[in-house]
Amino acid sequence: MTDETLLLNLLNTTPVVEGTQRDTLDNAEAGHDWLREHGQEPTDDEWRALVSARNALQGVVRGHSTPQSLRPYVDGIAYRASLAEEGIAWAPDLPAGRTAAARAVLAWDKLRTDNPGRLRACANPECRLFLIDHSKPNSARWCSMAVCGNRMKARRHYQRTRQG
Repeated sequence: MTDETLLLNLLNTTPVVEGTQRDTLDNAEAGHDWLREHGQEPTDDEWRALVSARNALQGVVRGHSTPQSLRPYVDGIAYRASLAEEGIAWAPDLPAGRTAAARAVLAWDKLRTDNPGRLRACANPECRLFLIDHSKPNSARWCSMAVCGNRMKARRHYQRTRQG
């Protein structure tokens, strides 16, 4: 699993289900399961840092917070060099107890610098999910065309036909 996938899966742990926002990481057992599923150490420290980083990342992506709010998850990270077949490879030394949180924040920064504007909240105001737009024109608006996109288009069509 890529760190980009880990980031998107983390951001999307607060979905709206039947009109109510849920938190799929709201208890230690659920958090530990999520960490295991994503190849991370399932500890209480990792879970708490993960939830905190998720909340900070959601705020940053939505534009409600500044990137400074992500500082606690990257403090102390260093990169280690090793010789690889093609040359030098760099790998982060991630802090114990917040490895998953650090990976998510580093993935956010890589997306921000390599693919600006591709990570965003779903355009459906009733949805709490996020998407990474991999389309060439960078025009995706909804987390799912089948769900949110269809709802928004149907809503606009209904409004046009009622007004007409």
